[in-house]
Amino acid sequence: MINIALFGLGRIGLMHGKNLMRNRSFKLKYVYDINKSLTKKIAKKLKSTPINKPSIAFNDKKIKAVFIASTTSTHIKLILEAVKNKKVIFCEKPLDLKIKKINECKKKILKLNPKIQLGFNRRYDPGHNFLKKELNKGKIGKLEKIIITSRDPAPPSIKYLKQSGGIFRDMMIHDFDLLRFYLGKDEVKSIFASASNISDKKFKKIKDFELASCLINSKKGVQCIITNSRHCSFGYDQRVELFGSRGMLISGNKKQNETELHTKVSTSQQKPLLNFFIDRYKEAYKLQLNDLFRMIKKNIKPLATFEDGRRALILANAAYKSLQTKKNINIKF
Repeated sequence: MINIALFGLGRIGLMHGKNLMRNRSFKLKYVYDINKSLTKKIAKKLKSTPINKPSIAFNDKKIKAVFIASTTSTHIKLILEAVKNKKVIFCEKPLDLKIKKINECKKKILKLNPKIQLGFNRRYDPGHNFLKKELNKGKIGKLEKIIITSRDPAPPSIKYLKQSGGIFRDMMIHDFDLLRFYLGKDEVKSIFASASNISDKKFKKIKDFELASCLINSKKGVQCIITNSRHCSFGYDQRVELFGSRGMLISGNKKQNETELHTKVSTSQQKPLLNFFIDRYKEAYKLQLNDLFRMIKKNIKPLATFEDGRRALILANAAYKSLQTKKNINIKF
């Protein structure tokens, strides 16, 4: 079993902790959060040892890997410390909200060639991942268009939104990464962004948006359309469509179950969509751990890397620049 330490015990951290505890390949030895009472409470649930500072895990030679699920502002510091102590790293997205910090980190760690996996879970979703495999097999011929729809059932708290970095860096960053996953070696050439507020006035107060869309072109001319919404009356709407010269691939929404109701007054009434990301991408979060295991034991490059995280933020920043200038922005990675 691989000894691992978990930093950050919020909603996403706790979910990762439970998955690590249930995975037979890992031994969750340490847990840490800035909230000491929370650390002790969660440590009992996860059958692990609470620590009051990350350095305890970094200095423990038996710890092979660290799992970073703490607040975004702490990610780079923890990554640098982990690399220094020769630990394998899993880091939740985004790497940071400032590309300068990420670029400086990249320079510092480049020669050390660390093993880092980034938490872009959608690459691991069975449906989304199957599309990539079928695309690579040539099932739809030459890729021509990518359409990604992502709508949350309800917006997060104002407190969260204020520190999130905005809809492009917090929400759409997943979709920027996913479209790059499908494009493969064909990188993004340009991006044009649009955003607005219609139903919820609180977004204007914090200078954020509830609705956002991007039109992105690849170097080979593939059109990529991403649409996001912070609210969706019918649930967590997650869909991907790949259109090619010989057909189309679709990864659709997941429902509570696939039953349908047919009566006098309605036909094909289906169950609601799964509630939110932890439910919708439940399997993807588990599959991420298998990739982490392969990286540690077999030195196999993970599906989502540090560089993928860096490039996704560059796209998010370019989206904001496009929004401000109302122009198409050329991308330089």
